[in-house]
Amino acid sequence: MLQQRPSIPQTDPPLPAKLTLPTMYDLPSEDPKEPGLPDEFHDLQPQLLSRTLRLTDFTADRIFTGTDLNLYYDVRHPLWHKRPDWFLVLDVPRLYEESDLRSSYVIWQEGAHPFVVIELLSPGTEKEDLGEYAELEAIAAETTSEPKSIVSLESEQSHEQIVKDTPPKKWDVYERILRVPYYAVFSRYTNRLRGFKLEGGSYQGQTIDSDNPRFWIPELKLGLGVWQGEFEGITRQWLRWYHSEGNWVLTDTEHERQLREQEQQKRLKLVEKLRSLTLAQLEGLGINLQELE
Repeated sequence: MLQQRPSIPQTDPPLPAKLTLPTMYDLPSEDPKEPGLPDEFHDLQPQLLSRTLRLTDFTADRIFTGTDLNLYYDVRHPLWHKRPDWFLVLDVPRLYEESDLRSSYVIWQEGAHPFVVIELLSPGTEKEDLGEYAELEAIAAETTSEPKSIVSLESEQSHEQIVKDTPPKKWDVYERILRVPYYAVFSRYTNRLRGFKLEGGSYQGQTIDSDNPRFWIPELKLGLGVWQGEFEGITRQWLRWYHSEGNWVLTDTEHERQLREQEQQKRLKLVEKLRSLTLAQLEGLGINLQELE
């Protein structure tokens, strides 16, 4: 006997599918521990971060950037890991043991901690990504739009107190276990950038202008800012790196396009200058006037 399919209430005319069908946030993964990326933004944004990262003090083969890669952080609990949306490690081989692509990043094998971690907020991840700041932010939003410097309410808690049977939250791992110097959080829903710097053992929220959100990292000689533009065919606000002069760092594609435009401008100026010459002068240079058309 065939099973009868559950009926879905219909209206006349029918409602759009996006109003009646569940989304990825409503449907669990077959493996709850491996839900995958929450949306396409989590795939594109890390690409832009990596493609605009240009460090003057480190060559490309001496830095590593990880995207949605397991980061194992405690040798006493070797299965405990976090999966940052994007992170940067300085002065390490680009390849694992200088020969192979990494399938994960293991702190006790690599011997170097991330220098920058960036998380992209998703529905329900605020507490995990922002720690106590998630609650303080909600209170602050009711009184002022200015970002506040904060000290985690658990800043006195030691590493031994954190490491129990339950893995700590991302905030705790980045702040007090790995002691990542710079931590940034960006929401694609509000386009708000939050920046934190490790000072005195705790993350301090950095003041960021809401009209021109930028977060300078002096050790990298680069800053992180919110840019309105098109990347991979999508126009919206994105995170990308900028120079000390305030100019956005170009991707390889943008750099090639800029070179082509510069060459075109040079050619147009040359053609304009040649057109001002007489036929005799052009013939003397071996140039056919028709070639300038």
